[in-house]
Amino acid sequence: MANGPDLRDLFEHLRRQASAGAGAKTKAAPASGPSLAERLARGGRRVLVALLVVAALALAACYWWFHPAINLGSIQVWTWIAGICVVVLLVLGVAAAHGPLRGRLYRRLMVLPAAPLVCLLLGLVMSQPFFPGNAERYARVLTTTDGVFDEDIEEVDYAEVPVIDRDSAILLGNRAMGSIPEYVSQFEIADTYSQINYQGRPVRVSPLVYADAFKWWANRDAGIPAYVLVDMVTQEATVVRLDQPILYSDSEPLARNVDRHVQLSYPSYMFDQKSFELDEEGTPWWVYPVQRKTIGLFGGTTVARVVLVNACTGETADYAVEDVPTWVDRAYPSDLLIEQYNWSGMYAGGWLNSWLGRGGVGSTTPGTNGQLGYNYLAQGDDIYLYTGVTSVTADDSSVGFILVNQRTGESHFYPVAGATEASAMASAEGQLQNLRYQATYPILLNVAGQPTYFVSLKDDAGLVKMFAMINIEQYQSVATGSTVEECQESYLALLAADGLLSDEEAAEASGTRDVSGTVATIAQAVVDGNSHFYVTLEGDETIYDCALPGLLEIVTYRPGDAIALRCADEPAESGAVPVTELL
Repeated sequence: MANGPDLRDLFEHLRRQASAGAGAKTKAAPASGPSLAERLARGGRRVLVALLVVAALALAACYWWFHPAINLGSIQVWTWIAGICVVVLLVLGVAAAHGPLRGRLYRRLMVLPAAPLVCLLLGLVMSQPFFPGNAERYARVLTTTDGVFDEDIEEVDYAEVPVIDRDSAILLGNRAMGSIPEYVSQFEIADTYSQINYQGRPVRVSPLVYADAFKWWANRDAGIPAYVLVDMVTQEATVVRLDQPILYSDSEPLARNVDRHVQLSYPSYMFDQKSFELDEEGTPWWVYPVQRKTIGLFGGTTVARVVLVNACTGETADYAVEDVPTWVDRAYPSDLLIEQYNWSGMYAGGWLNSWLGRGGVGSTTPGTNGQLGYNYLAQGDDIYLYTGVTSVTADDSSVGFILVNQRTGESHFYPVAGATEASAMASAEGQLQNLRYQATYPILLNVAGQPTYFVSLKDDAGLVKMFAMINIEQYQSVATGSTVEECQESYLALLAADGLLSDEEAAEASGTRDVSGTVATIAQAVVDGNSHFYVTLEGDETIYDCALPGLLEIVTYRPGDAIALRCADEPAESGAVPVTELL
């Protein structure tokens, strides 16, 4: 009897059939193409070149748009470097984790992007005041010497006293702009409003800007036709039309953007806060201070150079800070000067003293609404930054004040103990509490050798209504008036009554004279919302200006009445002689 196939032979037969079927299917299936990795490997050089070109174009476009200073003292540059290094570290870390054969190589390569990050950390540490020797270096960035108040600061000329602040200048500028319909529809006023000395007058100046992107597109070839000039003494605002339009400004989004233009012209310069100024011919310029770091990588900022940019043509001029033209008023930005003085006040006794003993530690007085507290004083052809100085342990009293020339950086300290600016503002507002006027930030005046705060008092609409003078050393001594001359007369009388001046000194400082006669004519007018009575006397062609409410008694006089008055020696710009007192 023949034996059949055993179980082992059967399984072997089935396996051969399965293998044969799989092979047939494999031959029948269409051949697949090379994988993405294989294609990249075959064209590796071309792909690498393309990627490098794209990356270079993207980097160039980013540089053109953001235009950081190519300088190791620039925080923006280090931000870019740190970002690139972090990305490279992450890529190498992932590659090391997924490629065990080459992981050791990738981990070694991580040293390269880590090195700039270590340098950044060291630069930050070496820029700090606690680093050995740095506190003394911070204290020397701004050199401040003691000054003599009545010798260094000229006695006030009331024809040149600024009576409005920046907010009031903005209101006046908007009014002037509203009177020119063809500009209102296309342009707005920039919020620059730089305070400068222009042809011997304290003014604020600001360029026009395109109202929006569509207005820029429609007017980009013609440019910006004007700027706004506000006289801070007379409160007159003028829209000054230019023969040659402004082509380089903040409102230009592309190649004529002034920040981009100047940074690409000077790639390694680190620019501080710019200002908009006029030369003596009225040509508009942008003034760019150039920073220099003097401590570590990022500390001890000061100004080394100044770049001027003609706003009309884009022409640039590069000066060392000591060589800038005399018409430039703001080579040193205000915020930087405040910071530099606070360094000297904080670290003159060393870093530990600034935290522990705090002996002799001082700082500039704070402003209102969380802002820095300072104002400007015009002296000769220059603008000086003024701010009070207070001890860090005192709240409402100052130990003196500083004046810093914003063109040269020359700084002087005047030790005058008294009220802070905030206390003076509160005293002025309290003097007219029923009228609810708001005081502007004080400016500093020399009135008969007395350091004096001068503030304007505004109503709720922002219009200047009255003025006040406050003695710094005795801030309870407050005088007010509807005009600057009237305020001055009241203040001098107050100083004489308090024994700070003799009657002779007060009379000499007042610049006034006594007049008497018979009223020939009297007429009323409203000027800037305030009532004035204009009086002439028989045999006298002078027009005398009696402002209300300070000289309210004038309303009782009629032609033919005898009158005696005290008035200024010189007429005001209106041509009338301000009357300070009816005798």
